[in-house]
Amino acid sequence: NNPVFSQESTSFKSAGKWLVGLKVLNLDPDVDSTVSIGGGAVVDDDTVPELDIRYFITDTIAIEAIFGTTEHKVSAKNTALGDVNLGTIKVLPPTFTLQYHFKTESKFKPYVGAGINYTFFYDGNPGQFESVKYKDEIGIALNIGFDFVLSDNNFFNIDIKKYDLPTDVNINNGVATADVDLDPLAISIGYGWRF
Repeated sequence: NNPVFSQESTSFKSAGKWLVGLKVLNLDPDVDSTVSIGGGAVVDDDTVPELDIRYFITDTIAIEAIFGTTEHKVSAKNTALGDVNLGTIKVLPPTFTLQYHFKTESKFKPYVGAGINYTFFYDGNPGQFESVKYKDEIGIALNIGFDFVLSDNNFFNIDIKKYDLPTDVNINNGVATADVDLDPLAISIGYGWRF
C-alpha cells in the first residue's frame, strides 16, 4: 500500500479545490398530475451531456452547480378528449447544491447534499394544440453520490439527485390546465478533473 497515494487520496478533496465533471445524465420524471379535463400527464425521460462544477469551501463542505438541458415528449392519457399529444418541451434546471463529503482513507469518497434549482421550460412544440405553456418554477433537490479517485487529479463520479419539481401547464390559453409534479430522478455518470 503506497502511503504517498493514500495521503493523496485522503486530501483529494480539500478547501480551495475545484472538481469539474463531464458526465452523461438521465432525467426520468416521476409524474403526478391533476388535469382539468381528467386523465393524467405522461412525460418521458431523456439522456444528455451534463457539466458539473464543485468548489470546496472546507475539506468536507462543497458547493456544486450542474448544467444540462433535456427534452421530453409530453402527453395526457384518458382525458375527456381521449389520449392527447402535448408535443415536446425542453427543460433547463440549473441546480445549486450544498454537499457534505465524508472523509475516507480509501479511493471511494461518498457524499450527500441538498439544494435548490430554478427550472426553465423553453422551445416547446405544442403537439396537437395551438399552445402549451409551462410555468418556470423553483424546486428542491436531494443528493447522494460518490467519487472514485483514479489518479492525483482525476476521478470517476456517480451522482443521484431527486427533485421536487412542480409546474403549472396551460393548454390553448386556458382551454385545459394542469398542476404537474414532475419530480424527476436524475442519475449522472462520468469522469472528472481536479484543479
